[in-house]
Amino acid sequence: MFKKVLATCLAGAMAVSLAACGSSSPETQAPATTAAAAQEQESAEASGDTGAAASGDAIIVKVGYENTDAEPIGQAMKHWKELVEEQGDGSIQLELFPNSSLGTKSQLIDMMLLGQPVITIADGAFYADYGAKDMGILYGPFFFDTWDDVWTLIESDWYADECAKLEEKGLKILASNWIYGERHLMTKNKVETPEDIKGLKVRVASSEIYMEGWNALGATATGIALGETYQALQTGVVEGVENPLSVLYAQSFQEVTPNLLMTSHIKNFTTWVCGSDFFGTLTPEQQELLVSTAEEAGLYNNELQAEADDEYMQKLLDAGVTVTEMTDENLAAWKEKAQAFYEKGDQFGWSDGLYETARAAMGK
Repeated sequence: MFKKVLATCLAGAMAVSLAACGSSSPETQAPATTAAAAQEQESAEASGDTGAAASGDAIIVKVGYENTDAEPIGQAMKHWKELVEEQGDGSIQLELFPNSSLGTKSQLIDMMLLGQPVITIADGAFYADYGAKDMGILYGPFFFDTWDDVWTLIESDWYADECAKLEEKGLKILASNWIYGERHLMTKNKVETPEDIKGLKVRVASSEIYMEGWNALGATATGIALGETYQALQTGVVEGVENPLSVLYAQSFQEVTPNLLMTSHIKNFTTWVCGSDFFGTLTPEQQELLVSTAEEAGLYNNELQAEADDEYMQKLLDAGVTVTEMTDENLAAWKEKAQAFYEKGDQFGWSDGLYETARAAMGK
């Protein structure tokens, strides 16, 4: 079953043909930067390493992400690096930083907004925090019914418009065709219904959209970096975690949370993003290289995801994890509970009627 689901995702992803947003200068002031980002900027200015394409040396682009090298995302990142080396002229290179070793997602985005040559993996929940408010709806709980809904929306004029708005805020999406996976819930104690997670402390990414989504479902959302989550689960700071199967296993969460509920609460595609200002310093050839290789590596990633899902499920079962499928009755209850999230549009700064607009864009 899991292979069938991801095979459907792959077929949809292969059909997606997304043009990168056109480059433009930010029209809105960037959010306040972190101390780490400011330090990075000062260091770069002192050394003269601004990433400008005019330099005779190769531009080193630092790519930071939370995932491990063992995950499909990590393997696909190595492939992306190789594609840039093989297809480019050597004037631009990728340097990979897995396991949050370059900093948190928020710190990396702040670096981008300061003009640094940095790329990271991000999604609509984070983009909402950086000014593209309506993109947050993409990561609301149980928003998509099927993967076909995802790809239909991604190909829509609505998504293209949102991508352009994000670029005006200073962030340039390079590729959107990467499957991250369907997100499921792992907990210390077995859960099945929304009532079972009332007050349960669930680790989520530090984003308002993610946190409010789980709060609406009845849990107590707790923002923690992925690399710090194992210890948080081990010590009882949180009692649950949600992510795709490959991430759950690669992070060894099965050692401290032996129960898995197949919620599929988010059909999680993801994007790779850099700063608009930095992207504007590159030559047209360098820009095209980054975009085309990012999309090509995305297709490779999707193949790996399709192959890995059954494998990771078996590994979780072999590790003693108890897996619970969602019944139609329970799924209906979770979706009904999630509606409270979409009623908070004013709180998130969403456009009037966004839920209906986005659903219409996916043919609903």
